[in-house]
Amino acid sequence: MAPAKKAPTQTVYQLKITLSGARPPIWRRVQVASNITLGKLHKIIQVAMGWYSCHMHEFEILGEAYGEPMPEYDLDIRSERNVRLNTFVTGEKFKFAYVYDMGDSWDHQILVEKVLPADPEVRYPICIKGKRACPPEDCGGVWGYAELLETLSDPENPEHEEMLEWVGGDFDAEAFDLASTNQQLKQIR
Repeated sequence: MAPAKKAPTQTVYQLKITLSGARPPIWRRVQVASNITLGKLHKIIQVAMGWYSCHMHEFEILGEAYGEPMPEYDLDIRSERNVRLNTFVTGEKFKFAYVYDMGDSWDHQILVEKVLPADPEVRYPICIKGKRACPPEDCGGVWGYAELLETLSDPENPEHEEMLEWVGGDFDAEAFDLASTNQQLKQIR
C-alpha cells in the first residue's frame, strides 16, 4: 500500500497594517492565508482596524489599482474579487497600499513582515497584536482625528459635549480589544 500523500503546507503572510500619518501610530498585525483574494483582505482590514466598510476603498499594488469597479465613476480600477495575495507578494518586506474612504483618505501601508508555514492549530485570519483605537468613521481623516482628540480631551472646549455625544460617549484613543477583533475575524468567510 502506498503511503498517503501529505497535503501541501499552506503559507501564511504576517502583515503589519499601519494607518499612515497617525501620531502616535495606529496599527494591526494580522496573519492571513497567502492565497486569499484582495476582496477578502479588504474585509479583514476593515475588521482588524475597526472600520465599518461604509466607503469606497482600493488597493494600490505595483502601479495598479484594485477594488470594486464602479463604471459609473469611470475609474481605472481592477476587480479585487479574483486576485489572490500570493500572485504579487514576492516575499518578506513587500509593501503595498490600501486606501479607505476617499473623502477622509485613510491611507494604510501594508508590509509583509513574515512568510510562515500555517499552524494547523490556528484558524486564519488572526490578529496577533495591535496598537490604539481606530479613528471614528467620517471624522475628517488624520487631521480631523487629531482635532477630534484635542476637543475630547478639553472639557472647556465649546464643542466637547457635542463631539462626545457624536463618538457615542467615552472614547479611549489608546484602546484596542484584541479578543473582540479576533471574534469578529472568525465571522469572515
